[in-house]
Amino acid sequence: MNKRVILIGLISLFVSAHIVKAQDILKLSVQEAEQYAIEHNRTMQNASLDIKQAKAARWQTLSSMLPQVSAGFSYQNYCGYELNMMGMPIPMNPSGTFNTTVSMALTGAQVVGTMLANLSIEMADITKQQTEQSISKSVRSVYLSILVMEKTVSLLDSSLVNLENLERTTINAVKAGAAEQVDADQISIQVNSMKNNINSTARSLEMLYNSLQLQLGADINTKIELTGSLDDILNTDGVKSLLLESFDINNNYDYQLLKKSEELTKRQVTMSWMDFLPTISVYYQYSKLTYFGKDAGFSMTPPNMIGASVNLPIFSSGTRVAKVKEAKINLQKMQNTIKSTEDALYVQERQLRYNLVSALENYENQADNIDVSQRVFNNILTKYKYGVSSSLDVTNASNNLITAQSNYVQSVMTLLNAQIELETLMNNNK
Repeated sequence: MNKRVILIGLISLFVSAHIVKAQDILKLSVQEAEQYAIEHNRTMQNASLDIKQAKAARWQTLSSMLPQVSAGFSYQNYCGYELNMMGMPIPMNPSGTFNTTVSMALTGAQVVGTMLANLSIEMADITKQQTEQSISKSVRSVYLSILVMEKTVSLLDSSLVNLENLERTTINAVKAGAAEQVDADQISIQVNSMKNNINSTARSLEMLYNSLQLQLGADINTKIELTGSLDDILNTDGVKSLLLESFDINNNYDYQLLKKSEELTKRQVTMSWMDFLPTISVYYQYSKLTYFGKDAGFSMTPPNMIGASVNLPIFSSGTRVAKVKEAKINLQKMQNTIKSTEDALYVQERQLRYNLVSALENYENQADNIDVSQRVFNNILTKYKYGVSSSLDVTNASNNLITAQSNYVQSVMTLLNAQIELETLMNNNK
């Protein structure tokens, strides 16, 4: 009976551990990885909080124009003192005063301040979208780098298998007296070099997974598995379609923020003019005086009071005029910055298109080169087995294949990054 209980307990622990382990594995496609990062990345969370913060600041500005209500209570005890007025004693009994004040003040600066607060919310929203775009770009770039690196490892493993088979054949040939030891040594050196390349690539791959984990905002104990493949993501037709799309500068987030900054600067010019307008204030106060003694005593506190005031600025020794001039100068500087940015973005768009075209052409060339290098390497291996080629020929062919593989992988990475850069600038799918 005890053995059965222990067995059931061990099985339960194993199942529980298996479930926890399964929960710690995060399987993601590239689109799922981007979405996961948008939901969990802390930088993205801060961008969302910035919008809430801007809305709270706007409410502070709005509330300053709304009625303000305050209430208070005061207690006075004159310790039996009597006021003598024309020979008539007036008792100063203990009393308490309750008062309520409703006030409201309005200035032109408050109205413009509300407009500025609305612009701040709009800018915070654009910044959030830009942050989302930046995070998606980073996640996609790292995701693709991992796939490219895994492709590199796969290519190197395939070459290593061929070299190891050749190494065994050469060693057997040396034992049989059909080949020299130096041939086997050269092949062994090539095998060791290939293994070192694979180990180095594997370490780089681990670093990329760590980087992706940080970008996603996932728990450090979570294991990440990529469900996407390089062949699915590497779409040359999509690249060619992207090259045919037109560039609308208004879709670019940097440009949108600059235009909002221009609006903000214009509002600041308007706000500087508001210093010439009067400040209007109104208030109402209610007071209730209560005596705690038997007699009412003497009181000069009116129960109701209404007041209003208008404060008109007249002379400030040119301070307000100088403030307006400064705001206008800032507006001119901002407009110059926008014009320079427009020119820079159009130049950047042309450059990124050129980079993408060059990357596409290089990728197509490197794809052909790796096929040719692989066929040459296989042909040299076959000839070497039959004694037609030398071990030096094999080494040269192996080096050429490794170089071709490296160039191919680099061309894939360059193409994907060039595509991401142009898509980010154009932002046509926002």
